[in-house]
Amino acid sequence: MTKSIEDYKEILQLEEPLARHTWLRLGGPAQYFLTPRTEEELLSIVQTCRTQKIPVHILGAGSNLLVRDEGVRGAVIRVIEPLLCEVRVEGTDVIAGGGTLLSHMITEAVRAGLGGVEHLVGIPGTIAGAIVGNSGGGAGDVGQLASCVKVLTQDGTVATRKGDELSFSYRRSSFQDMLVLSVTLSLTKDDSEELNRRIRKNWIMKRSTQPLADQSAGCIFRNPRGLSAGALIEQCGLKGMSVGKARISERHANFIVTDVGATSRDVEQLISRIQKAVAEKYAVDLELEIKVW
Repeated sequence: MTKSIEDYKEILQLEEPLARHTWLRLGGPAQYFLTPRTEEELLSIVQTCRTQKIPVHILGAGSNLLVRDEGVRGAVIRVIEPLLCEVRVEGTDVIAGGGTLLSHMITEAVRAGLGGVEHLVGIPGTIAGAIVGNSGGGAGDVGQLASCVKVLTQDGTVATRKGDELSFSYRRSSFQDMLVLSVTLSLTKDDSEELNRRIRKNWIMKRSTQPLADQSAGCIFRNPRGLSAGALIEQCGLKGMSVGKARISERHANFIVTDVGATSRDVEQLISRIQKAVAEKYAVDLELEIKVW
């Protein structure tokens, strides 16, 4: 017998406020909010949604996301530890489930004396989210380390992508419409103590330049080729500008921070003002790095 979404009542919440599940603490409700407990349950839910023609949205840590005030129709499926959170070390490879927090994966890699991920410290979210958006910084992106990605494809089959099937560019990947189940990163042998020293140094740098204590979603805009979005916004004199209870961070102009009472509409209006000002002054169209639902 074909399952319906109501058959998952143990893990289903109706009209769940998504503000509870995003870093910006904003957003309306999800029509169906599901927290699967196993990979099998996850795959079953996705199949049910496809059969019932219910739109599917995959939610990780909610760090790179703005949910509109109206909320989301369809199913929001939360994929985060303890779901898909196993981390294994095989030689110089680290295999991490898609729900693994990036910080957890980095800790396990360093404990095993494997380097290459220390520059990813301080990036929020899950390994699946990092792969989909090719997260990284000045020292490189996560896609450069990925040697194998296990996914659930659009047609509902579980597949493994490797070699030429992996495609990454700046803050983009070929996995936009797929559910990332696990990732293999190929790392290099290194000294754990030295890696921890580098991680501490990277943390100090991040803390001094980013508003880590505030509610934010990470960088709002992608850096245009050869330019810094934060610098362009700052040069337009926009640091500290606010709409309602959302404002451009005084610490880093590519971050929008929210206070109690902020709405997603405040953030969207602020984004629009930034894009307009940068386009008028520099003829540069800033593209969003965050996802908007």
